Amino acid sequence: MSAQSRLVIAIDGPSGTGKSTVARWVAQDLKLSYLDTGANYRAATLWCMRNGLDLTQPETVDTQQITELITTMPLAQDLNPNNISVVLDGQDITEAIRSDEVTANVSALSTRPQVRELLVKLQQQAIESRPRIVVEGRDITTVVAPDADARILLTASPEVRMARRRQQLRETDQDPTNVESDVMVRDAKDSALVDFMTPAEGVAEIDSTNLSLEDTVTVVLAEIQRQVNAKQP
Repeated sequence: MSAQSRLVIAIDGPSGTGKSTVARWVAQDLKLSYLDTGANYRAATLWCMRNGLDLTQPETVDTQQITELITTMPLAQDLNPNNISVVLDGQDITEAIRSDEVTANVSALSTRPQVRELLVKLQQQAIESRPRIVVEGRDITTVVAPDADARILLTASPEVRMARRRQQLRETDQDPTNVESDVMVRDAKDSALVDFMTPAEGVAEIDSTNLSLEDTVTVVLAEIQRQVNAKQP
């Protein structure tokens, strides 16, 4: 792929499609920065919990309380795909944000439009600071980076997504027992606000159900090349 000053790649998809791993591999292959927007939501969730908000009872938490906390959140996220780290208030929380407790409560934030709007602005600022970047999450192709140079929706069957999520949890010594709740319920909650299951106009859908990780990356790289070439004069 020819060098250019700007190259923004947006990758959407539900849980368990492998989009985080695929996006990171693509970033490494193309020597781009990498932004995991899901880590933003998880870090914000952890920050709210550490500041005394009971997100297990989201109806009792005022949205303004959450947004005020997020605006003061001292978050530093490394955008180097070879050195994934998230630091909150000087503490490395890269592993902590993947805990079962954070996973169970992240929807208390991600389903609130005001919270999403605030975090989207932070994500767009990150893109502006690193114009050669792969951005992945749930509403990237339509909200965060709708004018990206390449936009892809990565999907897979529910059965495959749950199996991949179980394997991911086992590899990180987490309990895979509640994987169906983790994947399907959280997707259902978030899809009430953001459509990350249907490709918008101009977004290429890639179904990874029958593809290995390596094959998925190959297909995604080819689609990126196709879209970038199509936009060149």
